[in-house]
Amino acid sequence: MSAPQHRPTEALSEADLERLQALLDALPAPLEPLDVSMADGYLCGVLLQPSVVPLEQWLPPLLDSEGRPIPQRISDELIGLLRRRHKELNLAIVGRQWFDPWVFELDEDASPSETVLPWVAGFAHALDAHPALMKLPEEPLLEPLAALYLHLDPDDLEDADTLLEEIESLEPPTDLEEAVEGLVSAVLMLADVSRPLKPQPAQKAVGRAGPGRSRPKQSGRR
Repeated sequence: MSAPQHRPTEALSEADLERLQALLDALPAPLEPLDVSMADGYLCGVLLQPSVVPLEQWLPPLLDSEGRPIPQRISDELIGLLRRRHKELNLAIVGRQWFDPWVFELDEDASPSETVLPWVAGFAHALDAHPALMKLPEEPLLEPLAALYLHLDPDDLEDADTLLEEIESLEPPTDLEEAVEGLVSAVLMLADVSRPLKPQPAQKAVGRAGPGRSRPKQSGRR
């Protein structure tokens, strides 16, 4: 009898995203869940923690941004969709592969930073709820964190003088594609700090070596 085949995680479709948002919106008051873009950034922040954060710890802050108790019974469909995205992002981060953040274009007058702000806000929420990443040595975290937090209002960054100084040294992205690529690049840089790859045994090179990371296929969902 042959071993069972493990299917690769299937990316959530547009219909899945709409269903996920509907399920989040259907949570009872007074819960204030993250929207799907914030949830995506939040999951990246969860996955960058130096130790695995179990579902029972990462789910409540996603379902209510204010930290209120969540109902004992949560839709299996909602949890299933979130776990699928969690797994998809984890595979990308572990493999240091580019992924497509859930960033949605706003009106034509919106700046790149305004467009990616919900995603970055969700990421920042994760680091507040799960602070282990921020307890790592500061220096290697500065550059990637600055690349993310430059999209936030500086007034929201309290007691972060060194980070603000790093942010001031950066040029803001000129368009949405550059902004989205910056999100992915920063996540993978942080992964090098908090989830370093294990050294691989040396192998004899065969043919020409390919690039270390694949390029993103698109700059955001439209």
